[in-house]
Amino acid sequence: MKKCMCLVLVVLLSATMLFAQGGKESDGKKVYELKLSTVLTDTDPISIGLGQLAKSMDELTGGEVKIEVYPSSQLGDTADVLEQAKSGANVGVVIDTGMLADYVPDMAIYTGPYVFDSVKNARAFIETDLFQSWDAQLATHGLRDLGCNWYQGARNFLTSTRVVQPSDLKGLRVRTMGSKVAQESMKAMGATPTSLAWSEAYSGLQSKVIDSVEAQTTAVYGSSLHEVTKYLAKTEHFLLYTGLVISEKWFQSLPENYRTLLVQEAIKAGDYATELTLQKEVEYNKLMAEKGLTFVDVDKNLFKEASAKVYETMGWADLKAKIDAQLGQ
Repeated sequence: MKKCMCLVLVVLLSATMLFAQGGKESDGKKVYELKLSTVLTDTDPISIGLGQLAKSMDELTGGEVKIEVYPSSQLGDTADVLEQAKSGANVGVVIDTGMLADYVPDMAIYTGPYVFDSVKNARAFIETDLFQSWDAQLATHGLRDLGCNWYQGARNFLTSTRVVQPSDLKGLRVRTMGSKVAQESMKAMGATPTSLAWSEAYSGLQSKVIDSVEAQTTAVYGSSLHEVTKYLAKTEHFLLYTGLVISEKWFQSLPENYRTLLVQEAIKAGDYATELTLQKEVEYNKLMAEKGLTFVDVDKNLFKEASAKVYETMGWADLKAKIDAQLGQ
């Protein structure tokens, strides 16, 4: 009797451990389950890219790695899901790389103005020794980065007056992100940074609470901001990149070949999502132009020079130099 009870306890304990790792037995084989979260809708290129990752891992592992995608914050907000991942849960999240600076401070530079000269250079950066060292540091905090190559677009200024050079931003109240680097970047370029919830951007522009918004095309079109502005200055001052981060504990529970495969396929999926984003930028810009939005070409060097002082302000001068050296910028 005691022997039977011990056997039952062993089986239950094994099942509990397997569940905690996001794994279970199915048809005699172990299945590893991972839930991926994003705040974006299911039609966003990032969500579509996550779906592509789920499909490829299912096919390449014969169904042994099962990924489910939860768009529109269905698993909770980004910070909560990240904390769950850090605790070892079988979850992951698409996250602004700036939020990872809580664990690897240097990663905050990702959100700096003109930190990368192009999308191509930003993509190349994840292959550098410097970035790989950041990934290693992140892993010591219980988090595994599967690639910071999930591109959401270049951020530009939406205004009611034509902006051609930094001096044209003087006195304009620009809605921007709440991070220090975003605020300092706006000041460096001559604007007055203003904090406002994204959901209030449309009404803020309409009521003149703010004069301008800086944002990426997909967000601008999705929120119909072209209806309450006249111009889009093509400054491309921030290239908005996000990372796909999961639990290091769950990652290490995978067989080695599956760990290698997951990283490879995640990067491929990020590249796929990036291509979709670039396509959507062209599509949405055309639609907004047809609705009357005027696109203004600018000399980006003027804005780059104006914002360069941010790297001194943030104490990133040496780090920026390292990035430039590794990319040949």
